[in-house]
Amino acid sequence: MRWTPGGRSPNLEDRRSAGGGVGRGLGIGGTVVVLALSMLFRRDLFTALGVEPGVGGAGAPMSAADSAAEEPEVQFISFVLDDVQNTWAKILPNYGARFHPARLVLFRSSTDSGCGPAQSVMGPFYCPLDERVYLDLGFFEELKQRFGAAGDFAQAYVLAHELGHHVQHLLGTDAKVRQLRESNPSEANQLSVRLELQADCYAGVWAHSTEQRQMLQRGDVDEALNAAASVGDDRIQKRTTGRINVDSFTHGSAAQRSEWFKRGLESGDPRNCSTL
Repeated sequence: MRWTPGGRSPNLEDRRSAGGGVGRGLGIGGTVVVLALSMLFRRDLFTALGVEPGVGGAGAPMSAADSAAEEPEVQFISFVLDDVQNTWAKILPNYGARFHPARLVLFRSSTDSGCGPAQSVMGPFYCPLDERVYLDLGFFEELKQRFGAAGDFAQAYVLAHELGHHVQHLLGTDAKVRQLRESNPSEANQLSVRLELQADCYAGVWAHSTEQRQMLQRGDVDEALNAAASVGDDRIQKRTTGRINVDSFTHGSAAQRSEWFKRGLESGDPRNCSTL
């Protein structure tokens, strides 16, 4: 991806030097935001996924050397954060909505969020209660090493997906889904999947804008599609439990996630992202 280093975004909040504490994790790596979804939708998604929470270790505060080593990645994430949000600030008024930016919190091991504890093992997630995305940069290394999704545009897709949840929040989509879940509890998982697939599509809408601005390089789209597929519920379940339970999906299959990202990428129109 073509980008220009320019320091840190004013919407970036760096808590890495604060360290982290002991927390409860999934033991499946930082790939699904089960705890965040459980808190948000008031349902035990650990049981739905058939996994048990584990215990994460305490994290030491980040050293100056580690911070300096991660600075190029921090600047890249800052660039993507601003670019995604500037793009939506131009798009949303065309659909009668007003945009204001979310904040990105970088942390190490664990921190507090408006939705409860934020743990590295939960993976990146958006909290609508404080309008912040929470991210431990170590997730990207795990995404590359464990799930084979490498590349800077894979990282950009992850952040654009989480900011897609911010767009849903501004449009009232997440509130609508919560109401639907309360009135149709048997459809809870499917509604969660639809919400996640729309966020994938919104990430594709942003990617479309980068293509129009000639920011993409060869292989970037493949990186994003691979990242979307690698965190599909079917692949995660197969890798962690050896079986696939469609009824417990909360984010969508690998095919669905890449399909909806591609739909946004090809159209550049959020109206094509209707999953509800």
